[in-house]
Parts: sequence; structure tokens; C-alpha cells
Amino acid sequence: MSLKILFAGESWMKHIIHVKGFDSFTTSEYDEGVKWIREAFLEEGHAFDYLPSHVVPNQFPTTLEELKKYDVVIISDVGANSLLLSSTTFDQSVVAPNRLQLIHDYVEQGGGFMMIGGYLTFQGIEALGKYYGTPIEKCLPVNMHPHDDRMEKPEGIIPLEMNGGHPILKGVPSQWPAFLGYNQLIAKDSAEVLVKAGDDPFLAVHEYGDGRTAAFASDCSPHWGPKEFLDWDGYANLWNGIVTWLAKK
Repeated sequence: MSLKILFAGESWMKHIIHVKGFDSFTTSEYDEGVKWIREAFLEEGHAFDYLPSHVVPNQFPTTLEELKKYDVVIISDVGANSLLLSSTTFDQSVVAPNRLQLIHDYVEQGGGFMMIGGYLTFQGIEALGKYYGTPIEKCLPVNMHPHDDRMEKPEGIIPLEMNGGHPILKGVPSQWPAFLGYNQLIAKDSAEVLVKAGDDPFLAVHEYGDGRTAAFASDCSPHWGPKEFLDWDGYANLWNGIVTWLAKK
């Protein structure tokens, strides 16, 4: 069954200073890490609306009615400030809806929501993700640390399945590839931890109100998600299994 998915984040810009002796100049780059997961969803026949990080502040839905058009909403590697501070609020001091609360209410009223790890989700680098203590944390199956929660694993860490019989993991090989890092999270009592990294939850789910949420602690793309994960024969089945479960299909 085809689902309608809203995916926000997973893009970045670089402004680079080149210094050559006395002189310097700058170059700029734009890149996205969404192509692998987008391909997995599109090949399954799902509708996929994508909001790169730089358009999230002004284009992410501002009403429950808009959010309810989607079966599943996904946030990946874009911080809470991008949802809190539209240009009308930041530049013009105009009152606007709190979109963290809107996502919470969307879930409570039956929506499916997932947060995917990265440097600007959960708490992230220098705690700049800023999702700790927000309505989004309230509806997720995990609690967050108030500090920088990155667990860098350059040596690689192999996640371990805890419940291979869950429908999300149908068609997903039990042997996972190594990852290069993740966000350290704390599973709530209501959570079902499907996969762990060491002692930490790596993939956790639960039901909240009439909806469902999932927390995936690592990347869906580089750098924490290496080539071995992107090429893994369980990659597409994993993401499609998650969104199907979240949408109660």
C-alpha cells in the first residue's frame, strides 16, 4: 500500500575559506544525504515530499490539517530551531504556531513520526539539535541527554537485534553492518527496543496516544552510515518496514 511521507532535513551547505599565502578566497557547496532513503521509499511506491534543511523554517507545515495529509513525518539531521523560527517570527517578530507541538499533536491524534539520528537531531553536536525537553521528546520512545549526545565510533560498532520477530524487521538480515557513530539515547519504559548499539537503544518504537513513533539513533546516510550500510540488502526493507508500521498499514 502506498504511503504519503514528509521528510525534512538531511541537506547542508559549506562555505569554505581557501588560504594561499597572502591571499584567500571562498567557495560554496550544497549537498544532500537523502538520495538513498528516498530511492528506497520511491521504489516501494510511496509518495515522498522532501524539504531540505534550508527550506524547513519557512515551508514545513504550520497546521495540523497540513500534517494530517501525511501518513508519516520524518525529521533527519535538522535542529529544533529550524522548526521553531520561521523568518516571520525571527525577522518580523510575528507570532506563529509551535511546530514541535504540532508534530506532537499530530502523533497523539494518530500520525506516524520518526526521528533519524545525526549531528542536528536529538541533541547532536554541542547539543545544538535542542530537542531535549520539547514536545517531540515527549512523544518519542526515547528520552535524550541534555548534553552533546554523539557517540563517535570510528572503529565501527555493529548493532544487535533484540527482537527479530517484530514486523518492522521482516526481510531485514539479522547481521547488521557496522556504523561509525550514533546519538546516545535512553529508552522509555513504554518503548520496544528492536536493535541496540552496545547498551544503548539503536532502533526503538512505541505507541503514543493514537499514533506511533520511532527513533533511529544513527544516520540514514554518511558519515555515520557507511557504504556498507547504504549498499546493505536490508537497507530498503528496514526503512519501508518502519514507515509501514508507523502508518499502521
